[in-house]
Amino acid sequence: MTSRFVFEYFPVSTFAELSLSPTILKSLQDLGYVTPTPIQKATIPLVNAGRDVLGIAQTGTGKTAAFCLPIIEKLSREKIQSTPSHPRVLILTPTRELAIQIDENIQQYAKNLRITSAVIFGGVSQGRQVTALKKAPHILVATPGRLLDLNNQKLLSLRKVDVFVLDEADRMLDMGFLNDIRKILGLLPSKRHNLFFSATMPKDIQELANSILVNPEKVEVTPQSTTVKMIQQSAMYVEKADKIKLLVHLLQDPALKKVLVFVEMKYLANRVCEALIKAGISAQAIHGNKSQPARQRAISEFASGQVRVLVATDIASRGIDIDGITHVINYELSNILESYVHRIGRTARAGTSGVAISLVSGMEKSYLAAIEKTTGQKIKIEEDHPFHSQDVESARILSVGKAKAALEAQRKGGRTGATSDRRRTFQRKRKPGNSR
Repeated sequence: MTSRFVFEYFPVSTFAELSLSPTILKSLQDLGYVTPTPIQKATIPLVNAGRDVLGIAQTGTGKTAAFCLPIIEKLSREKIQSTPSHPRVLILTPTRELAIQIDENIQQYAKNLRITSAVIFGGVSQGRQVTALKKAPHILVATPGRLLDLNNQKLLSLRKVDVFVLDEADRMLDMGFLNDIRKILGLLPSKRHNLFFSATMPKDIQELANSILVNPEKVEVTPQSTTVKMIQQSAMYVEKADKIKLLVHLLQDPALKKVLVFVEMKYLANRVCEALIKAGISAQAIHGNKSQPARQRAISEFASGQVRVLVATDIASRGIDIDGITHVINYELSNILESYVHRIGRTARAGTSGVAISLVSGMEKSYLAAIEKTTGQKIKIEEDHPFHSQDVESARILSVGKAKAALEAQRKGGRTGATSDRRRTFQRKRKPGNSR
C-alpha cells in the first residue's frame, strides 16, 4: 500500500486540473468552490484512475466531494445506465443526517447532468424511499439498517453496484454496525471499485479496510488522532454542578455566534437546552430520541442562524456539516479520543479558524491528560472565569503512562477505573432509554 501525503505529491491549485468535466466545474463554481482541499487533490485523480482508496481525514476536510465528484464524472463520462431498484453506486454512511447531506451534495454537483441519486434511512416510513428506488437512481446513499431491510423485502438489489463507498468507517464500528457491514458486503458483486474513508485508523478499522480494499492507495491528510491546528483549544476547570452556570456565562459573549455544545446523554441534551432557553439563549437539542423531522428542523434552524446554540450527543451529531460554527463546547469531555477529535472538527472547517472549549470536572481530568498525550498538543487551562474550581485544579491526574493505557484499554473494550466510575455515575442518574 502506498501512502500519499497530499501537500508534497499533489501541487494542484484548481478543480480544472483534476480532469473534471466543464459541466461539473460549472456546478462547483456556482457553489463557490475555488481551490480543492488536500483530500480532494489526492483522492480525485486516484478514483478517476480506478484505484481503490483508503482515505484518512478529519471531518470538515472535504471528503464528500473527494469521492462524489469523480464518481459523478465516471457515471457521466461512461454514460452508465441504471435500472429500477438496482443502483450502480452505493455510499454507506452511519447516520441519516450524514446520508441526507451527502445526497444533497450529489444533487448540487450533478445538477446539470443526467445523474440521479436517492437516499434511504430508518426512522421514517419507507414508502417514498421505495418510490425513489423505482426511479432508477444511479447513486444510492444509505444507512445500514434500512438498506438491509429493503433488500430483505426484495425492494432493492445491490448486484449491479460498480462503486462502493464506506464513509465514516470508525463511527460505523462505534455504533455497532460491523455485522451489518459484513452482510452488505456479501450482497455486493465481488468485482467492484472500493473507497474507504475514516477519520481515525485503529486496529479494527484497519482490519475492516483490509477485507474490503484491493491494492489500495492510502491518502492520509493528517496524522491519526490529531486535531485540526486551526482550532484554538482550551479547558476550564469547573465543578459538575456549576457547568450550566459557566455555559450561560460564556454565552454572554457575542463572539460566540454559532455554538455547538456536546453532551454524552440524551436526557442531558434536553436539560441543557431547556436551561439555555430559560436564560434567554436560543437553543435546540438533537439526540436519538428526537424524530427525524425534529432533528432536521433543529439542524436547519442552527445552520440558518435562527438558533444560536445546538446541543447534541455524538451519534446524533454525526454528519453535521455546517459552515460558520464559531465555537464547539464540550459540556462533558468524552473519554474517547476519536470523539473529541470529531467534535472539535465541527469548527475550523475548510481552512477557517475556530475555538473549542472543554468544561472539565474532577472526574474528567484524566481524559484531558490522555487527549494531550495522544494528540501531542497541550490544551490551555483558562482560569479567568467566575466558576474556576480550585478543587478540580488540584484533583489527582493520572500519570501520562496510565492515561495512555486507560485510553488504549477503552478502545479495546476494557474498563478502567475512570470509565467505570463514570458509567456508575450515569447509571445512577439516567432513566430507562437514556442512551446516547
